[in-house]
Amino acid sequence: MKKALAGLRKGYGKKLVSIHMWNAWLVLILAVSGLMLVGGFWRELLGEGRVWLKWAHIAFGLVLLVPVLYYLLLAAKHWKRLYGKNSQKANVVFVMAMLTGWIVSGIVLWQFRLAGPRAANAALFVHDLLTWVGLPVMIYHSITRVKWLKEPKKRSIVPEMAPEGEPLNYGVKQKPAAVNGPQPVYTRRGFIKVAVGAGLAITLGPTFVRWIGKSLQLPGAAEYAASNANALIPDPVPLADSAPPIGGGAEGSFRVYTVTDIPSFDNSNWSFTIDGLVDKKFTWNWDEFVKLQREVQVSDFHCVTGWSVYKNTWEGLPLAKLLDMAGVQEQAVTVKFYSGDGVYTDSLILDQARMKDVMVAVLHDGKPIPNQLGGPVRLVTPQMYAYKSVKWLNRIELISEDHVGYWEQRGYDKDAWLPSAKRV
Repeated sequence: MKKALAGLRKGYGKKLVSIHMWNAWLVLILAVSGLMLVGGFWRELLGEGRVWLKWAHIAFGLVLLVPVLYYLLLAAKHWKRLYGKNSQKANVVFVMAMLTGWIVSGIVLWQFRLAGPRAANAALFVHDLLTWVGLPVMIYHSITRVKWLKEPKKRSIVPEMAPEGEPLNYGVKQKPAAVNGPQPVYTRRGFIKVAVGAGLAITLGPTFVRWIGKSLQLPGAAEYAASNANALIPDPVPLADSAPPIGGGAEGSFRVYTVTDIPSFDNSNWSFTIDGLVDKKFTWNWDEFVKLQREVQVSDFHCVTGWSVYKNTWEGLPLAKLLDMAGVQEQAVTVKFYSGDGVYTDSLILDQARMKDVMVAVLHDGKPIPNQLGGPVRLVTPQMYAYKSVKWLNRIELISEDHVGYWEQRGYDKDAWLPSAKRV
């Protein structure tokens, strides 16, 4: 009987150790791949591989369900063995809540088209918050628990058991063994814990504060214009509907994604051209461009990665009016857009380009668009995901063939329609 119980205890302990091991590896892979997906450096370096990394991240996220569900089958037995160990119980609850939140928010982001932009925005905030909280905890836990891992007798997952199958001294707290001689104020383990905790707070704390400020739209957190590197004069004079913005001001925070370094411009190196299959080619300098008659619109801005910024007041030139000025020739079927970064391109078919809300924007909420957000001029396509809204736009070309844009070459949907798109 004792041998049978010992075998059961050993098998149970191995199961929990295996769950912890697989869970740790999966969380590590998800953390690294997630950080690579949002990092500007990696977006540029990976190129087409970023699409595959995204799907790998989703796949590993779904695989994470397996150890979580497997643990739930053993949870009742494990919980019983944690009798009287409140700190360990709290740790289990925290880890399970964090993993559940990660998985659920990740699934919403994966299925953002079905969930809708507001649900996806909330899920992205939760996903990021759990990452900021979870990664430091995992690092801290890994460093400070090395000794614990080397001492199986201290693990709650393989406790010493009585013949009846219950833990020895069930529910009875043991007195600590007497230690001779004076004790140091800080043990080595205690010092390591404090040092690691302080290091994490110092290194991650300021970045976390900036992130939480931008996510919650705290005052001054999204003042991109303050660090605008563009130096174009004169500033466009906003129309009455732009200042103050009729949209009430953008709600949310833009995340800056680029495939190159962020360019900046001044009057000497900026111009705007519309050419190709047109009756009349135009090239404007900045002073000429800002004198063109502009209009104002209020629209939401949705990124394919799951975040949104609502109630943006854009001021600029409707693309349809620019096309009419140039005169589109019969053989033209596609409008190709060039970014001033010299790399990024995208396109719309003519029917899409003539939608009422497609705009070549110059102002956002009554202010010049900063270079971080794609200024001085960017395309705005409110019914499509933001990778269609070409930043640093400086050329429009009418062509007779199809054109596959930068991200479409790397697996993104060519039309990029939002689920709510009216397509007019």
